Amino acid sequence: MYTIIGLGNPGPRYEKTRHNVGHMVIDELVNRIGTKLSDHKQSNTRAASARLGVAPGAPGEQVILAVSKSYMNTSGGPVKALMNYFNAPVEGLIVVHDELDLPFGTLKLKRGGGEGGHNGLKSISQSLGTKDYIRLRFGVGRPPGRQDPADFVLGEFSATERKEMPFLISDAADAVVDILERGLETAQMRLHTA
Repeated sequence: MYTIIGLGNPGPRYEKTRHNVGHMVIDELVNRIGTKLSDHKQSNTRAASARLGVAPGAPGEQVILAVSKSYMNTSGGPVKALMNYFNAPVEGLIVVHDELDLPFGTLKLKRGGGEGGHNGLKSISQSLGTKDYIRLRFGVGRPPGRQDPADFVLGEFSATERKEMPFLISDAADAVVDILERGLETAQMRLHTA
């Protein structure tokens, strides 16, 4: 079983910000499956349980798609509660998040490692007691000049970036599906050499 978490902040104020790319990727996956997220009160998330087929019509891997209803910095509690509720293994956790250390539009997959100052990842690692989960890192680039990184990630994408976002969100969703269908190593090879 896989649990796919899109990091971000709740509410319309943050909906289109760089920090919410995780939510955007979950929305894309939910739309592809033809389901919707509903309130999951036991975990303070919005979640959907679905199957992603390996081939059209084939029964696939059960997945839980979710976004936390709490703020980024406190994502860990809801993620842990959701995984406990579904008895989901940490090995199958995929966290989709914004990444300042990658140029805009760059996608990278990895398992484990540090959090690079990302408070959402820190919260999840602390709550789960491990860093050994899969991350889909969505590059948003570094802030220009001396702009505070916190202000930058809470800002909206530029007009030029917004034009590319539908394609990048689709590529990120493809990378998640690739993990489910082919495993992490093959998905990494395909994504990182594309």
